Amino acid sequence: MLIKNMKILLIGEYSNVHATLAEGLRALGHKVTVLSNGDFWKDYPRDINLVRIPGKWGGIKYLMEACRLWPTLKGYDIVQLINPVFMELKAERIMPFYRWLRRQNGRMFLGCFGIDKPWVEEGLKPETFLYSDFYANGERRHNAFTEEMEANWMHGAKGILFDRIADDCDGIIAALYENYVCCKPRYDGKLHFIPFPINLDKTTPKEPHPEYEGIRIFIGIQRKRSIYKGTDIMLRALQRLERDYADRMEVVKAESVPFPIYQNLMNHSDVLVDQLYSYTPAMNGLLAMSKGLILVGGGEEVHYHLLQEPELRPIINVSPTEDDVYEQIEKRLLKASSHELERLSAESVEYIRRHHNHVKVAQQYIKLWES
Repeated sequence: MLIKNMKILLIGEYSNVHATLAEGLRALGHKVTVLSNGDFWKDYPRDINLVRIPGKWGGIKYLMEACRLWPTLKGYDIVQLINPVFMELKAERIMPFYRWLRRQNGRMFLGCFGIDKPWVEEGLKPETFLYSDFYANGERRHNAFTEEMEANWMHGAKGILFDRIADDCDGIIAALYENYVCCKPRYDGKLHFIPFPINLDKTTPKEPHPEYEGIRIFIGIQRKRSIYKGTDIMLRALQRLERDYADRMEVVKAESVPFPIYQNLMNHSDVLVDQLYSYTPAMNGLLAMSKGLILVGGGEEVHYHLLQEPELRPIINVSPTEDDVYEQIEKRLLKASSHELERLSAESVEYIRRHHNHVKVAQQYIKLWES
């Protein structure tokens, strides 16, 4: 039975996913509330702001504000969580807040949009992927971030929380090929794949830089996650290329800047390098593609198959080595014709239009929630 004008609550944020999904749902006539912290320093839009400031007193104030707010979160037809850890609390303190939402609202859905227990569990198996956050080039990747993920999700309270919510909720939604593959063995009966949403109506197309005619290659750097994301390797490859092709290209770096500044830097670039160990573009890569930037990063053939995309291949896929990043950019971009670069740019926008249009994505969510 179709439910018109649904009342929907989206809790948590990851790289503008829920804020953009809300725009698509509202365009279809539904009433949507986004509750989040704006994804920390990225400061994405939300309707209800719930932010934890550092320190002991900040934690106490956050808990008090959550307890004041939670009794008002009732009567929604749909509640979707961005992750089992949908609040800035220790995982062991979150379950009572979930139970309230479960009792006081309609159907509950869990997003698998990035790091969670299945992601870690399957990633730790060297046979699941050719490369991942945990394995690359036949070797286990050891860094502070991967060790923390294993401890928290496989042996800690976050993993227990995931199991309890995933087993209880009405459906699980994966937006990346990796998340879909990781969740499928255990949750095949309630697992659904829906791509990330991008609002092309609000996208600012890239523009030539007024003072530079060569190829500008953009890279975003989060210092704490650089090694985990492979940004360190990609940056070294770019620095080599910049030395060897100083007359053809320049590297544009953004280090942990607010989203408006980040987006402005991207708007005057031609290429984005992102997600060395990924099979699939995430929100950052999709945003760049919507602007007409060429993406260098995760674009394995299996992800096109999951999208049922028969022809477009706009992403320059790379293996997780410095030499391959160097060689692919050199061959596919620096030695390519202007016609080839224009084709990849146009295909990037068309790829977003076909698979990530925020209204089309919202329609897929509605179809799932009503099923």
